[in-house]
Amino acid sequence: MTSSATLSQPTFRHLHHHLRLRRHFSTTTAFASLHPVFESQEENKNDSFSSSKGGFFPKRGETVELVCESLGFKGKGICKVTETGFVVMCDGALPGERFLGRVTRKKGSYAEVKKLQTFSPHWDIVDAPCEYASTCGGCKTQNLLYEAQIRIKEQQVRELMVHVGKFSDRSPEFAGIMKPIVPCAKQFHYRNKMEFSFSTQEWLPNDLIEAEEYSTKDCALGLHAPGFFDKVLNIKSCLLQSEPANMVLSIVQECWRNPELSLSPYNVYDHSGFLKHLVLRTGRNPQTGLMELMVNFVTSLFKPELLKPLVKKISCISEVVSTGSIVNNVNKSTGSTAIGEVEHVLYGKPTISEVLRGLTFQISANSFFQTNTHQAEVLYWLIEDVAGLRGDGSEIVLDLFCGTGTIGLTLAKRVGHVYGYEVVAQAVSDARQNAELNGIHNATFVQGDLNKIDDNFGKNFPKPDIVISDPNRPGMHIKLIKFLLKLKAKRIIYVSCNPATCARDLDYLCHGLVRNFIIVSSCAFLEVMFSAMFSGLDYEIVLAQEGDKIEGCYRLISVQPVDMFPHTPHIECVCLLELPSS
Repeated sequence: MTSSATLSQPTFRHLHHHLRLRRHFSTTTAFASLHPVFESQEENKNDSFSSSKGGFFPKRGETVELVCESLGFKGKGICKVTETGFVVMCDGALPGERFLGRVTRKKGSYAEVKKLQTFSPHWDIVDAPCEYASTCGGCKTQNLLYEAQIRIKEQQVRELMVHVGKFSDRSPEFAGIMKPIVPCAKQFHYRNKMEFSFSTQEWLPNDLIEAEEYSTKDCALGLHAPGFFDKVLNIKSCLLQSEPANMVLSIVQECWRNPELSLSPYNVYDHSGFLKHLVLRTGRNPQTGLMELMVNFVTSLFKPELLKPLVKKISCISEVVSTGSIVNNVNKSTGSTAIGEVEHVLYGKPTISEVLRGLTFQISANSFFQTNTHQAEVLYWLIEDVAGLRGDGSEIVLDLFCGTGTIGLTLAKRVGHVYGYEVVAQAVSDARQNAELNGIHNATFVQGDLNKIDDNFGKNFPKPDIVISDPNRPGMHIKLIKFLLKLKAKRIIYVSCNPATCARDLDYLCHGLVRNFIIVSSCAFLEVMFSAMFSGLDYEIVLAQEGDKIEGCYRLISVQPVDMFPHTPHIECVCLLELPSS
């Protein structure tokens, strides 16, 4: 793989020979969504940009007037310089907004800017109910009308399927393939898990510091400031979590700085201090339907006597008193992870319960579970619907990236057998326990890395009728895609949290990749990609190794976007592929 950020002339000619470039392409939100797929950590440290157009590209530190036209990856605004039309990305800019921005970084042939002053507001503007909406970075679009949020998300998925997946929107079938996005009925208080961090440094945005509206504290409990690992924005309450969870956060905020308690925040530099994280999880009792709450203190040492005053106050909350839990995860490592090496129960039981699609799940402090339980019900119903089960209980289901087995287990009672594969050992253990808890005996869960499969993969289970693949953001490895194309299951259900890599994988599964390509570094490819974008050209994504030949064999039946996380840029998709009968 090329390590240089700049392509040599012979390499560029070779790449250009294998890029399919078509004219009459206009920049869209979809291509902004692509940039994380290829983004390199390497920064372009040269302020100048070698272009024959000279000053056409703004330089780092330059202020420019911009208009935001759409939203891209991570909710960044895709903007154009008013004088030249040059495209830049801006965090916090929303469609229709006209503003002044300063160029903060150059990466190849595109730039990022910081918003300095808004001249005219964005379209569909609403008042954000959260006081931290503009600073914490979690709810980037809270001041955008919800109907506009889901409209933008639906359009992003559509454009990715066309330009990355290469599914023609001129085809008569395309309108039937693309389904309207499913909105989220609960737009606040929908998260069942929030992770807050203790820090020796409180972070405040510059405008508040300059206005002297707030005084900074030496320590903070809240959410990490965007782009900082060592600074935390102090949070008193969060509108995404439940009210009982906010009650716990408020109690901890009121007490933990009291010098009499001798509680100190962890220092990421000298590794001193006691309190690292406060993790709050909400569940539901299967018998009563009432809310259950788990409070997890992640500390650098096991000193339960220091936590006793907090435990006494928190245990008075009704959601904790009856069936709740207070635990202490001890993490002695210098990293910032909220997962402990050893866990101690300080009050109540070691787990809380949650009910999903009629099944009961036990959730421990470190278990993975769908963060939006209400919308997970909708998501899993959609998966079951497109599965098209015959009803005779005979199908074999292969559940890839199964996590704690929630998808496979919700289908298990209607199929012959479920085979789940997951790389995380704890998740596999939880999946087996969940199967036993619900009296499910036709589910087998295996630990294995699906990015490192070999020729023996597939010999330990019968040929499945249905494959469910729910990969993380990078999507599926090319080895797994080849395996699925060779396996030829009748139906594949692709569940994705990243529509960019989802569209790429659907392209391979349906259209294949039959030309020889070269590998270039992500930074070098990004430079070529954005050069093509801004020149009004289309391009073809190159991810396969030189000499790869993949014959696609599936037909895309449907793409269903689902809004799992309102006010954030995240989009979930449920895609159905079928093997043509011919």
